[in-house]
Amino acid sequence: MLPEKFSKGRCFVGRKRAQVTLTDVAKRAGVSIATASKALNARGEVAPATRRRVQQAAEELAFQPNVLARGLISGNTRTIGLLTDELSAARFAIPVLLGAENALGNEQMSVLLCDARGDAIRRRHYIRTLLARQVDGFIILGDANDLRPSLTRDIPVPVVYAYCESDDPSDISIIADDAGGARLAAEHLVSLGRKRIAHITGDPGYRAARDRAAAFAEVLDTAGLAPAGEPLFGQWSQRWGRHATARLLAAHPDVDAIFCGNDQIASGAAEALRELGRSVPDDVALVGYDNWEVFATECRPPLTTVDLNLEQLGATAVQHLFAVLDGEQHSGVVRQPGRLVVRESTGVAPAR
Repeated sequence: MLPEKFSKGRCFVGRKRAQVTLTDVAKRAGVSIATASKALNARGEVAPATRRRVQQAAEELAFQPNVLARGLISGNTRTIGLLTDELSAARFAIPVLLGAENALGNEQMSVLLCDARGDAIRRRHYIRTLLARQVDGFIILGDANDLRPSLTRDIPVPVVYAYCESDDPSDISIIADDAGGARLAAEHLVSLGRKRIAHITGDPGYRAARDRAAAFAEVLDTAGLAPAGEPLFGQWSQRWGRHATARLLAAHPDVDAIFCGNDQIASGAAEALRELGRSVPDDVALVGYDNWEVFATECRPPLTTVDLNLEQLGATAVQHLFAVLDGEQHSGVVRQPGRLVVRESTGVAPAR
């Protein structure tokens, strides 16, 4: 269920504003309309005492400026268009969205959210709709931290890509650092003295799965350790975690640690290890990925896992958009670091 403020499949706009006009504010403050406008828009040619009088009048009348009209004058509406292709991927999209919305709200900026649901015609329609609303910029929100076609050529205002990477290197993209997160997990297991470490992960069609597997192998190689078999690619599911773990232990019974590509796989692995008579973490230490609480905290024992830091990723995307709006030239890929959340599945109980 999505939060009420984010209903799927629609373009979102704010409520109708109160019908108090700039003329009303000017009359109450005893100034001309032009002076009231300058005072409310922080123009320098208004005396401080006059500015305070106008601002007080606006507050008393609960005046809300007509953002679109002000945009015709100032060239900006303090509104950002946020376009996603699949808001139903709520596990990843919603935290990024909340982080972006919070950062924009802190700067008293508004968000217009549109969900194209993977439909190219709908996407083009929403781009036109948002541009008609005179948004100052766009955030393109992905759902898989993967490469996607650039939309920038169709959008005449600044664009930042979040939780996806534009295929145009001149764009600016903010993505989760999958390789860095995998290194955190592998280094943690190595630091615990584990020697026979295996990797079970999801669909190799996802770049995240490939990047995590490659980084895992690099850490073991640097530590002088050979992995316990090749990475096992499959589905992002508990069922795959159970099946792969049984297969892994049949081939490599000396495994003493498993790094899993997500928390669902790790939860399934924990079940399989119990059924096979292996204790977690005494016999086999276990690390997941994503910090999805419904799996990570309810697993027996609770999972050590990598948190993608998705809300911060959304906030970082906003920071880069602000920089571009201020005239800075930004391009390339920014990798938002994750963090290791240590729980009992690796034998290190968290501080109480």
